[in-house]
This record gives sequence, structure tokens and C-alpha cells, in this order.
Amino acid sequence: MHVKKRLTPYLNNYVLACGVDEAGRGPLAGPVLAACVILDPCRKIDGLADSKKISAKKRENLAVLIKRYSKAWAIASASVAEIDQLNILQASLLAMKRAVESLPLTPNIVLVDGNHCPQLKCPVRAIIKGDSLISEISAASILAKTARDAEMLVLHSSFPCYGFDQHKGYPTKKHVAALQKYGVSCVHRRSFSPVKSMI
Repeated sequence: MHVKKRLTPYLNNYVLACGVDEAGRGPLAGPVLAACVILDPCRKIDGLADSKKISAKKRENLAVLIKRYSKAWAIASASVAEIDQLNILQASLLAMKRAVESLPLTPNIVLVDGNHCPQLKCPVRAIIKGDSLISEISAASILAKTARDAEMLVLHSSFPCYGFDQHKGYPTKKHVAALQKYGVSCVHRRSFSPVKSMI
């Protein structure tokens, strides 16, 4: 198992540990995505880390390796409508649940980055800064981030005026200025500020 030494004794009790992470809780637009990964201990992937701490090019390269060499992986999302209806935390947990439940293998334990757990039939443990501590979660964070960035590029092709290809929906000055100029689109989260005040 690819984990930090202090957590290894805990995880060695389990055969299939699944790491889970999300991407896209903070943006003003687009879905939230979650990924889960069960690594193969016989196929080590070097360079796994918190997706926020590595370059976009390295993330893309690692995503290819993760999909190729993992025992199993899955990616799922929660829509903008679900985010506005449920709130971003519950929508993120829903995306995580969907990802895990779509795995072709059933994990013995699910390790989630952060301090909240989705409701699953198998054991779940939330781990603060898990994307930096546990390789399975690092791998999941990379898949979630690369998948969401790709989704925002697709949205950019339909809504080029907002600059989704650059800021990926996050509340940059350019994004807020575009909202003020062009108004709120159907892919913006209407429950988020400052979008809510612009409707």
C-alpha cells in the first residue's frame, strides 16, 4: 500500500483501500467532480501528491498512469442544479458516493480527504490533508482535478465570454467582471455569492 508510514499499520488490515477526493467546491460555475482510486501495490506510481501542488502537465501525465495501472478508478459529478438545491458540501458528498458506487470492485475501506464522509455501505474514514498523506487519495485528487478542468474546457466552448478555460470557474477578477458584463449563465451556481446578487 502506498501510504505514509504512520498510517500504514492501520491500512494494512484492509485488502482494498479506496481513496476519494473532489474538485470544484469553490468555483462559481460548473459541476463538482469526485474521483476514487484503488491503487495496485504491485504497480507503484511515482510522483503522486496533492493535485494542487503539482503542475497541470504533470497532473495530466499522472492521470494517464493512474487510469492505466490502478486496480480500479471512477469519476462522478454533481450538477450545478444539485449544488444549488443541496448546498456544495452535500453535492460533493453525493458526487463521492456516485464515484465509489460505480467502481467495478468493492473496497474494504474508503478514505476521504477532509473531515466529512459520504454515506456508503462500506467503512469510511475522513482524513484531514489526506491528499498529501495517502497515495490513494492523492491519485483521486489528480483524477478529479484533471476531469473537472476538462469539463470546464467543454463549457468554455459553449460560453467563451466568461473565460472558463483560464480560471475554471473560480471567482477571479476577470470572471466577476465577465459576470457583471454578460450576466449569469445557466452553468453558474445561483446559490453562490456574488452570482446570487446578480440574478
